[in-house]
Amino acid sequence: MSFVPLVDRESATGTVKDQLDRVHAAFGTVPAMFRAVANSPAALTSMWASFGAFSGGALGPALSEQIAVAVANRNSCEYCLAAHTALGRKAGLSRAALEAAQTGRSDDPRTAALLGFALKLVEERGQVTAEDVQALRDQGWSDEHIVEVIGQVALNLFTNYLNVALAVPVDFPMVSLRRAG
Repeated sequence: MSFVPLVDRESATGTVKDQLDRVHAAFGTVPAMFRAVANSPAALTSMWASFGAFSGGALGPALSEQIAVAVANRNSCEYCLAAHTALGRKAGLSRAALEAAQTGRSDDPRTAALLGFALKLVEERGQVTAEDVQALRDQGWSDEHIVEVIGQVALNLFTNYLNVALAVPVDFPMVSLRRAG
């Protein structure tokens, strides 16, 4: 049971109602995470705007979902792992690619480098080196990609922390957490 009430779209008003209507239009439902964050109109607006901004970003939907899966797995966020695995499948990723992404792996060396960087950001709380950034450039990633992956990691930390801290119930098909190894 969630530690905060899950706001009902039908009884919401003002900005919260408008945002939840947009979420409903996008998903056909309002996932529990958005219902939990709707307790703060500012947080809901921030989260939804961030998802919207990154949806048209340089990394694209498949890579964005792989990043989200890796960060969720690292933070033991069952909610985000389930949600982003489902969204990753919709973005065309195979089950195997999503399972590999959970631990920062990929058959594609460029993708593996970016996922490794994303996980290093999480592990080291952003304390990466010039060499870490250069290693991404050496793999062909642009500064736009590098900045965007940092932004996406930050957004995923927000959603992971929200779901874990507030015990938001998972309303997507469950996915097993994996240990790096």
